[in-house]
Amino acid sequence: MADQEEEDLRMALRMSMQNSPPEPKRSKPRETAAAPEVVSPEDSRRLQREVMAAAAEKRILAAKIASPSKPTDTHGSPNKIADFSKKQRELGAQERNLGLKLSSDEANQLFSMVFGSGVSKDILAQWSNQGIRFSPDPETSMGLVQHEGGPCGVLATIQAFVLKYLLFFPEELDEGKTNVPQKLATGRLSMGHYVASDDFVSLPEGVKARALVKSMGEILFLCGSNERAVIASLDTIGHDAEGSAMDEIVGKSLGDLSIETASDLQKILRVDTYTSQTSALLRIEAILPIFQSRMGALLFLISALLSRGLESVQADRDDPSLPLVTAPFGHASQEIVNLLLCGKAVPNVFDGRMDLGGGMFLKGISTSVEVGFLTLLESLNFCKVGHHLKCPKWPIWVVGSESHYTVLFALDTTVQDENALEKRESQIRKAFDAQDRSGGGGFISVEGFHQVLRETSIKLPSEKLDHLCSTGFIVWSEFWQILLDLDESLGGLKDSSGLMGKKVFDLYHFNGIAKSDLNGSHTNPGGETPVQRPRLTKLRVSVPPKWTPEEFMADVVVSSGSSGNEASGKSTEVTKPEPTQHAPLVDCIRTHWERAVCSWVGDPPSIV
Repeated sequence: MADQEEEDLRMALRMSMQNSPPEPKRSKPRETAAAPEVVSPEDSRRLQREVMAAAAEKRILAAKIASPSKPTDTHGSPNKIADFSKKQRELGAQERNLGLKLSSDEANQLFSMVFGSGVSKDILAQWSNQGIRFSPDPETSMGLVQHEGGPCGVLATIQAFVLKYLLFFPEELDEGKTNVPQKLATGRLSMGHYVASDDFVSLPEGVKARALVKSMGEILFLCGSNERAVIASLDTIGHDAEGSAMDEIVGKSLGDLSIETASDLQKILRVDTYTSQTSALLRIEAILPIFQSRMGALLFLISALLSRGLESVQADRDDPSLPLVTAPFGHASQEIVNLLLCGKAVPNVFDGRMDLGGGMFLKGISTSVEVGFLTLLESLNFCKVGHHLKCPKWPIWVVGSESHYTVLFALDTTVQDENALEKRESQIRKAFDAQDRSGGGGFISVEGFHQVLRETSIKLPSEKLDHLCSTGFIVWSEFWQILLDLDESLGGLKDSSGLMGKKVFDLYHFNGIAKSDLNGSHTNPGGETPVQRPRLTKLRVSVPPKWTPEEFMADVVVSSGSSGNEASGKSTEVTKPEPTQHAPLVDCIRTHWERAVCSWVGDPPSIV
């Protein structure tokens, strides 16, 4: 019976989209055939909704008759109505993107969850005046530009995913592949060594748009447990228009639109649910101008929350009574950032969950992530970012400060790899300590020493071996000095590059908020006022091995013209040491690469 009712609903939907209104069922054939009546698209859509409502009413009545002892629940708990609503959404999406409006209760819950009860008009204005648009500045055209404070957490997270596609999956951005979902488990790189292009200036607009569409789709399905994506758009805008016509319609429709209450939100929202990634990507592509409009950031946040499910979002949180947009400045909370990064609105950045006793837990990140997170607060000892966020699959991180979110990224996939010499040193030290019978005194017997050499494949020249064994015991410090001068081919730690184990690589930092260029290198045509634009800063990072004394940390610096291959042990030019530079971003970098030394050209990178 259920299958028959579903088929009836499908037929009703198809009939409602024809140019003639649906015929009522008759017990006898009509005696005369009347000419079909042509109706307007508006009437067709109205009739369509009426047919859907009638079918829903029929289904509800059948459910009541079948289960009279089980009262219907109108508050969204799992029951027959909820099942029907899900099927109704899916069928509607398959036949035509009809879009559904939120109920008053849903709108109130959503508005309260995001903004709370006492939100100011300034915060609402911030969140309803920020589109998801690329920077028009040529040097930062790969980045999303932010004009209003507040939604930076949403923009920075989308930016991180956009960079993943632009840098490491460029072949998926060819025209015609927008609606092909990426298979995350079988990425083409397989996390091998790969260095992306640093040509950010010549990226075609179509490539950037496709990267944005794929990023938004990936995040929404991540929030929907890879089972669904809910896409929120505006009910005031016709969705059949395309290209420049859509841009014009969006611009006119948003002229005087403002969001001040849950009722305002309910009036304008239109919601579609997709279980097919291909269909969702096509939908995002079709309505991209809406996300690029001034309502874009808010609509995407709402889409992510609805994809996760409002009840699930509240269950993720430690304190669901607090709004997700924090007062008094309207910043995105850590829950929003975590939702977009890992699919759950947990409030903490550590791995797993923390047991407080008495059945109470604090919730953190439970799985590995595609792009990660670093924060200045860790350098101030306010929190500890766990391995999941600190070591993501791709070398891209959202960077949090006290009031803003930016993005840090590398072109080389090996920047997170363990220093090869440090790994070798740990292996040798572990074998040495296993033979130490002095209670940690740092010396071993000759017999034990020969065992260490066998286990670690070290081939000492006879004169050095005789020298070390001449006293009848071997001290670690003397052995260590010989290792530093012993060639790698013999099992030693002598670094042919001259870096002495120092790892050197480049990082890039993007701050999407439009700021003045303090150097004055970019000015308006009049040459008077610096241009307001995002900032992209290239940082040279050198990380000494853990055994390097502080006074020798900056002894070896690689020339700025060299590539990122130094870390792999290739020969490089060693130049006069450059002065080290410091900014709050360096403190964030050091939470991942301890004792990192950074340098850059021009203004210091800003994380505020």
